[in-house]
Amino acid sequence: MSKDTAGRYFVSLLCDDTVSPKPEVTGKVGIDLGLTHFAILSTGEKIAAPNTFRKNEAKLAKLQRRLAKKQKGSRNRAKTRLKVARLHTRITDARKDFLHTLSTRLVNENQVIAVETLAVSNLQKNRCLAKSISDASWSEFVRQLKYKAQWCGRMLVGIDRGYPSSKRCSECGHTVAKMPLSVREWVCPECGNLHDRDVNAARNVLTAGLAGLVCTENVSPVLL
Repeated sequence: MSKDTAGRYFVSLLCDDTVSPKPEVTGKVGIDLGLTHFAILSTGEKIAAPNTFRKNEAKLAKLQRRLAKKQKGSRNRAKTRLKVARLHTRITDARKDFLHTLSTRLVNENQVIAVETLAVSNLQKNRCLAKSISDASWSEFVRQLKYKAQWCGRMLVGIDRGYPSSKRCSECGHTVAKMPLSVREWVCPECGNLHDRDVNAARNVLTAGLAGLVCTENVSPVLL
């Protein structure tokens, strides 16, 4: 029996388990990861970001300030430290639950999953976005997709981060020169189609993933 940081006791069990591939399905999906929406699918579905840390940030800061004022070695300090640990655990558990629920659903519903590879460590250098990026846990989400896809006999394809998924028209393939982040909808100058920036990007990610399975262009072999 062991004790975690929140003061809870738990028993660790080790066992051998065999995971069998699931029956093939016809679904194929491209995923564009973001902050306002955690994931935008090529089907047009937008999945809201849980923002587990952001929602509890004020409460956590308040507890941490209270902890800093307590006398070291006192019983009240120990109680407050336990409250801080429990809140951290609650945030972590909520985030993991969201990621596991979504990744399991996508693997169950789709035979091929295409996702853009992101340089998360580089993105976190932006001080304005660092907390939100850490809260999103994109790397953990992709990690879960990877091992669950392997378990279930699915194909996970990583698209090169340099692929112009946002700037390319998913209908005719025309690529515009620039696409500022402030532009959320745009009209293709070639075919006249109106695009939602993120949905269009997700559709391009799927198209590139399917093409990459044939010719291995723009595809990260790490995720295959």
